[in-house]
Formats: sequence, C-alpha cells, structure tokens
Amino acid sequence: MKLLKSLPFRLLLGIVVGMLLGFVFNESIMSVVVTIRYILGQLINFCVPLIIIGFIAPSITKLGSGAARMLSFAVMIAYLSSVLAAAMSVVSGYALIPLMSIQAATEGLKTLPDVAFQLDIPAVMPVMSALVLSILLGIACVWTKAVTLTNLLNEFQAIILKIVENVLIPILPFFIASTFCCLSWEGSITKQLPVFLLVIIIVLIGHVIWLTVLYTTASVYSGKSGLEVISHYGPAYLTAVGTMSSAATLGVALRCAHKSKNLRPDMVDFGIPLFANIHLCGSVLTETFFVMTVSKILYGSLPPVTTMIVFIILLGIFAVGAPGVPGGTVMASLGLITGILGFDANGTALMLAIFALQDSFGTACNVTGDGALTLILTGYADKHKITNERPHYHLKVDATE
Repeated sequence: MKLLKSLPFRLLLGIVVGMLLGFVFNESIMSVVVTIRYILGQLINFCVPLIIIGFIAPSITKLGSGAARMLSFAVMIAYLSSVLAAAMSVVSGYALIPLMSIQAATEGLKTLPDVAFQLDIPAVMPVMSALVLSILLGIACVWTKAVTLTNLLNEFQAIILKIVENVLIPILPFFIASTFCCLSWEGSITKQLPVFLLVIIIVLIGHVIWLTVLYTTASVYSGKSGLEVISHYGPAYLTAVGTMSSAATLGVALRCAHKSKNLRPDMVDFGIPLFANIHLCGSVLTETFFVMTVSKILYGSLPPVTTMIVFIILLGIFAVGAPGVPGGTVMASLGLITGILGFDANGTALMLAIFALQDSFGTACNVTGDGALTLILTGYADKHKITNERPHYHLKVDATE
C-alpha cells in the first residue's frame, strides 16, 4: 500500500495511463483533457513566483552576513556548469555528427483541439521579477536587520510549504497524465521520436555524463557523497519528464533535496529555487548539440568552431532566467540561433521541433543537476563558516518515496 501511495509510483502511473488514453480518446474527449491540462498548468505557474519568494528570501536572511557572497558563488557555479556542459556538447558534435546520416520528417502530426473554456490564472508577477524581488528583499533585510519583515518572510515560507504539500504535489500526477495523453494523441511519441531517436539517445548519454561530472565534483569539493544526494531525486526527475518545466517541478525538487542528509536545509531552501531559474545545464547541452545537427541537415555543414564558442558563451547568459515553460531555453535564445548561427525560418522551425521532442529530459537533467550544485553550496558554506542564523521550516518527507 505504501508503494501505491508513493509519489514516484503516482508519477509513473500518470505517464503510462496518459499515453495509453491518448491512443483511444476521440477529439471531443481530448478537448476536455486539453482543458484540464491548461487549468492545472495555470495553477502551477501561478504558484511558482510564490514558491520562489517563499524560499529564497527567507533563506537569504538566515545566511546573515554571508548572503551576498553565497549568491555570487551560486550564480558563478550555475553559469560555469551550463557553459562547460555546452562545451562538452560542441566537442561531441564535431566528433559524432559527421558520422551520422539523419533525415528530417516532422510532418503528419494531429492538431490538438482548443480548450473547451479558457480559465486564466495569471501569476502575481513574472518569474524573473519574483527572483529579483526575493534577492533584494533578503539582502536588504540582512543589511537593515529588519526583524519584523524577517519573521514575516519566515511565516510566509511556512504558508507556501503547505501549498506545495497540499496542492501542488497532489495535482502533479494528473498534470503529467494529461500532458502525455496530448503527446500520444497528436502523434509526437510515435511519429516524430523515431526520426531523431539517434540524436536524442546521444544527448541523453551526454546528460548522464554531465551529471556524473557534476556530482563527482560536488563530492570531492564538499567531502560528502553526491550519490546519497542523487538517490533521492527519482520523483523530481520523473516530475520534470512529465511536466517539461523546472518551475512545475520546483515543489517536488525541494521535497527530494530535503531528504538528503548531506545537504544543509538552509542551502536547499536557498539553492534549489535559485538554480531552478539560472541552472539549465541539460537544456543548454541539448540545444548546442541540436543546433549543430540542424545546421548539418539543412545547410550541409557544421558551424565554425569560433562561431560555436561565441554561441555557447552567450547561451549561458541567455539561459539564465529562461521561462519556466516547455522550450524556455530555446525560446530565450532564438536571437542567438538566428543572429550568431544565421538560421533561417526553416532552421528555426526544425530546431523548435527537435528540441520539443526531448525537452522533458533536458529539464530533468537541469533539475537533477541542481542537487549537485546545492551540495557544492553546502561545502562552500561549511568551508567559509557561513552559519544558519535562524531556524527554518521543513517540507514533510516520506521515507517510502
């Protein structure tokens, strides 16, 4: 019975049931499914800025005088992770893409029906606004030693924790089921995936390699086992695969990270929401390999090395704060794809199509990699004697999950 109630089981069940139902539902029923997915997505996106404020701002106040230093260090390691992952992808692209024979075939998909009714639930503010507000509020509270506002932020964090536990996590299996039902019905799983299967497999191997590098580095630097941290990330990985969004996975990622005995709770509350918006190693790695593949398919050659160097340096910057929605990284960097690489409309369209096929796995790599960076933050805080100056609230965790 514990297995049936566990989050990983519910997420896997949502994926399987959603795919199977997508093969048998007619267009009328799919209209209802699309509507359910839309409403649940609106609710999840509404909560994301609240989660960011509820975790990051109070966590900064608990870091005291070390807050600014921790923030700078966190941004630096997130950027380095993304750029180095992209560099690895570039080397792999030059080595492997000339050996492959790939033909594009992305037509023939069914069009999903429109939502039966549109219930918009706009967020109180954009994700980046919430991120900046959280950072400024937290640091300003430290500078001014604002006791009242600090206590208010701590209470707000407790409220958001209850929203995550009682609202977001229970609806995630249904959101995932509706997403995979739509993918199955429109034909993405059966028609598009085989076309780029080889490329996607290579990218997935790249994700594994980079996660291994991150967790090995984190283990060496912190002196604590990265394997223990990643062992708790199964539910977060599955949620990311199902939702294709780091933002939608944020609540589960926090829950998984808090289970680790090697991560400081204050570093989890600070790092996980922050990295969800600025650390996109999996998406950046994937996009880099895919732009090289599309360049070879449409234009007959790979981009010059100097062009790719400029591209990945700028991509790491453009990826910071990419929208927490499917395809956020590639959408944020369309200017680079057209401006630096010179892609035309056909190249951009093909890039969006192939990226969408694996977006869920890129997101899962991003989310899982956040655990490694949080372990590095834990090691940094311990080495520099940055203490947690105030008590904090915990997400309830279930050892069976």
